[in-house]
Amino acid sequence: MADQYPTTHSEGPAGGWSSLKSIARIYGESWPTPAAIDTLRRQNKPGGFMCVSCAWPKPVNYHPFEFCENGAKATLWDLTNSRCTPDFWAEHTVEELRGWKDHDLEMTGRLTHPLRYDAGTDRYVEVTWDEAFQHIGAALKRLEKESVVFYSSGHAGLEASYLYALLARAYGNNNLPQSSNMCHETTSVGLNKVIGSPVGTIVWEDLEKADAFFFFGQNPGSNSPRFLHPLQEAKKRGAKIVTFNPIIEQGLVSFVNPQDPIAMLTGHETKISDQYLQVKAGGDIAAILGLCKRVIEADDHAQEAGTDRVIDCDFIAEHTTGLEKFAAVVRDVRWSDIERESGLPEAALRQAADTYIEAKNVIGVYGMGLTQHAQGALNVAMVVNLLLLRGNIGRKGAGCCPVRGHSNVQGQRTVGIAEKTKLIPMDKLKTLFDFDPPTKDGTTIVDAVKGLMEGRIKGFICLGGNLLRAVPDQKEMECVWAAQDLTVMISTKLNRSHLFPGKEAFILPCLSRTEFDQQATGRQAVTTEDSFSHISGSLGKRTPASPHLKSELAIVAGIAKAALDPNPKIRWDDWTGDYGLVRDLIEFTYPKDFKDYNQRLFQPGGFYRGNSAHDRVWNTEEKKAVFTTPDRLNALSFKDEPGRFRLITIRSNDQFNTTIYGYSDRFRGIEGTRDVVLMCEDDVADAGLQPGQTVTLVSDFGDGKRRELGGLVVTLHDLPPGTIAAYYPECNVLNAIDHHDELSKTPASKGIPVRIRG
Repeated sequence: MADQYPTTHSEGPAGGWSSLKSIARIYGESWPTPAAIDTLRRQNKPGGFMCVSCAWPKPVNYHPFEFCENGAKATLWDLTNSRCTPDFWAEHTVEELRGWKDHDLEMTGRLTHPLRYDAGTDRYVEVTWDEAFQHIGAALKRLEKESVVFYSSGHAGLEASYLYALLARAYGNNNLPQSSNMCHETTSVGLNKVIGSPVGTIVWEDLEKADAFFFFGQNPGSNSPRFLHPLQEAKKRGAKIVTFNPIIEQGLVSFVNPQDPIAMLTGHETKISDQYLQVKAGGDIAAILGLCKRVIEADDHAQEAGTDRVIDCDFIAEHTTGLEKFAAVVRDVRWSDIERESGLPEAALRQAADTYIEAKNVIGVYGMGLTQHAQGALNVAMVVNLLLLRGNIGRKGAGCCPVRGHSNVQGQRTVGIAEKTKLIPMDKLKTLFDFDPPTKDGTTIVDAVKGLMEGRIKGFICLGGNLLRAVPDQKEMECVWAAQDLTVMISTKLNRSHLFPGKEAFILPCLSRTEFDQQATGRQAVTTEDSFSHISGSLGKRTPASPHLKSELAIVAGIAKAALDPNPKIRWDDWTGDYGLVRDLIEFTYPKDFKDYNQRLFQPGGFYRGNSAHDRVWNTEEKKAVFTTPDRLNALSFKDEPGRFRLITIRSNDQFNTTIYGYSDRFRGIEGTRDVVLMCEDDVADAGLQPGQTVTLVSDFGDGKRRELGGLVVTLHDLPPGTIAAYYPECNVLNAIDHHDELSKTPASKGIPVRIRG
């Protein structure tokens, strides 16, 4: 079978000529404006614009081309010459467009005019900005305050985000869920519980001093390719890299630096991972427990022999709590149980643990492969446990590194887009704006979707994003979304969320970050926060795609003026005219994080807003870093049964979140389609299937609801037995809204129970 149907996988390295060819293909398909090359030259540099793709930080000593394949694609996608004008709707109804693929919707180009849905013709029609704001404001005034949700993706800058949060609270609620609810909310909740910081602890200089990197469920090759540069440098100085991931990700196997002429000419590859362990989906708890078991065993032996301790006793005594209970569980757990739950042999885990022990400074890196599980917070806590054992948090070259997937998703939380009131300095808002902010916690995305299903949510404002495509229970969500009284989408391009309009529905087109933002006092800059808590200014230079576009901040202000009663201290027009005034408000509200904000806007590498855990200040309840004792060995909400598989959702290197650039997943050897289910050869045989067979995946969540996805071609791939994979967002139809991390309610998209119907 394997000879006839070879296992799909590209043996080629990440980066190199294939990366440049992929960028060139997108250039040819999108036909960007002639100034695109100049825009790329300025990308992620001081005085330039900050990439709209991932949140990987910007180094002080930047490269000539400080962008990656995905960042270039995102920029070219924004700068396309294609336009989705009101004339488009004369030829297409909403019902017809529901049959289009995600890629084809985006290929219509940039939205050019504000639009209102006309139910009589099933089309969007042009509307003036004043008319749109008046209708939206009137609808918001009619609706009950608690029935409206203010959602945001990670696209908008800090200035618009701050005012968006103010809009919601002045309106009367804290219903401010954000795209992190669906990916890294587990980090915000889980890390905060154990180290007192909701974000990662490292800065750029730590990458340069680390002796080892341990990766868990993160794929830099597709999701944050600029990370490969410091990894390559780390390998050159002798650092070790150990990777845990169910699926082989080429960026963690080998890399050819596109900015190295010799490497490009010779094809010289840098081997990235020294050890690559294909853990079962959901088996990271057991795998990390195995690493910790080896560390504690080695420390026990050192004590018996009277040699130097393996664990950092001074650090643990001064800075941590809970080690004794955790160590007792570690000593008692059997290697056979660890092997069964992780799918990894004891010898391989011992080898990885020895790499950890031998390294002085270790950085633990993780992504959504850990966070998107029913026990995602426990996954995160286990990474912290491993790091704490040898004092690898709060010193140079060491720390915890969650990699965020959207350019400003972390920063939006920093400036107030949060549903939890304890995170917001409400007293500062009351002083600044002379109103009483609501004190009731708002809704998460999970609760908002359930509220829609129960008829409690009547209106949704979306500051960016493609929410209907991103959430679980996608089919049911489409039905209940359209039943709302009001839907407002602030967008740059057409997407599937526009195709299920509420009773009143508007599409409000906004500027891209690459474009001039000209306001009353002149050209405006916006700011973003990266994964390392650094703030950078962003200045667009391109001519806007349409003279009818408004900035995200101007749109937020326009809605606010129409929906809220006048308040002399809430000066929407002044703030729209000068974003520096908004930055002054942010500095007053968060003085420790944003001191001298306007003066540091274009500091190379961004200015650091600080991190308590980085300085070994633990803002936990215990005022120390916490060892977490696991009560289970996997992160799943279900048990293995014959015929039940663990489905992980994956992204192609030809997409960014729900944006599908094309149908070439070259790292996995899949071309021209996304309608596949990846399985190992043994699973295909045991299930009585054949490679190339078309099958249907059926949810096995157990709540009685029918969820299935058909038309998927069985495709051989290198995966652990029992673990299968298929593409996001298509697989969201299989995930239940009640299937989420216990603490954060992040959807468990990396461990969905399914069965296969031939």
